[in-house]
Amino acid sequence: MKIWQRIGVYVAVALLVVPAPQGALAASLSGRSSTVFEWFDDPQEDTALVGYEYLRLNISDIADGYRFAGYGRLAEDFADEFEIKNRLYYAYLEKTDLVPALDFRLGRQFISTSAGASVMDGLNLEYRDLGGFDVKLFGGGDVSYYEGYNADDLIVGGELEVSLADIADLGLSYLQKWQDQDLSHELIGFDANIRLADSFTLYNETQYSWLTDEVTYLLAGAKYSGHPRWGARLEYLYSLPVFSATSIYSVFAVAEYQEVSAELTYRIDRGLRVFGRYVREIYDEVDDAGVVELGLEKLCTARLAGYLVGTWRNDDDGQDLHGVKAYGSWRITETFDAGLGAHVDSLERRLEEDDETTSTRIWVDGTAYVTRTLNLQAKVEYVESDLWDEYYRGRVRLNVLF
Repeated sequence: MKIWQRIGVYVAVALLVVPAPQGALAASLSGRSSTVFEWFDDPQEDTALVGYEYLRLNISDIADGYRFAGYGRLAEDFADEFEIKNRLYYAYLEKTDLVPALDFRLGRQFISTSAGASVMDGLNLEYRDLGGFDVKLFGGGDVSYYEGYNADDLIVGGELEVSLADIADLGLSYLQKWQDQDLSHELIGFDANIRLADSFTLYNETQYSWLTDEVTYLLAGAKYSGHPRWGARLEYLYSLPVFSATSIYSVFAVAEYQEVSAELTYRIDRGLRVFGRYVREIYDEVDDAGVVELGLEKLCTARLAGYLVGTWRNDDDGQDLHGVKAYGSWRITETFDAGLGAHVDSLERRLEEDDETTSTRIWVDGTAYVTRTLNLQAKVEYVESDLWDEYYRGRVRLNVLF
């Protein structure tokens, strides 16, 4: 059974068990349609021309408080250079207080816990205020866009959360993944958010792999936000790749990555701040690197928005990088925005159809607000990539709100 058919069955079954609506005509529909045309070059200098149709749909008050949410896309490369796939990002039926304090969600949905995250086709139940605890249980098909998807790929898990007055929020989670009927992941997660004072917070998120008996992810930090203008953050990050136990890669040694970062921010005025950030990148097999960023950021509080950031990266392996990130947009009229941006000598990882790392991007963009519910966006950019050398990318998007 194909993915779209599977989701259709889930939703159809859920609709069948919903009580007959007494006020079906009261259901409200809202959403957004985005029609996108994009062109870009491939490594052989052939140009792809891709069309997308994105649809986000929300239906509330279907019957007795049930709601439906869905989001997906249809895609086609008219130049036949790439195999662009259709996507169903989520499609689920949900209800708050199915029975008192029990929330229900059925269908394709994003599951996120400290033990792990995934897109799942299945059932998610959340019981609130269970003697001071919140309990979440979920299970279904584990969706993988890049490795294929079949009925034997499963995910099950749960999460327990407790709030200790105004002092701390604690969470404990568990997650299993099965691939072709074999256990591929077994993960335990813990997260904590501790408020030592109104202005000082400690936080932690830890993931432990039960199958390999090792910590695979740890984030620990402290945040200060007590001053009306000053703010500070200190973090430590540890990361170790987790491969499926059914994969050949699981028998190879993997390199851990560590990072220590510190950030200081100062608010100059409403929507305007400056910041300084230092990151120490710690590697197993290559030299460590130090990265310094100094920047100015302007949120769109009137007509102007943008940022200006200087980046200095230094290490002993010769991977030094001294770059700049800049972007500015201006509301020229009440119905038109225009922007200009450049990220020069600044490594960035972009996860789109492929995993791609770029070093330079220069672009112009604009948005025309035709009506309150209709707008047209366009963007053209020049890109330098470690994988694809250099190429151009353009995009036109028509958004319709309803």
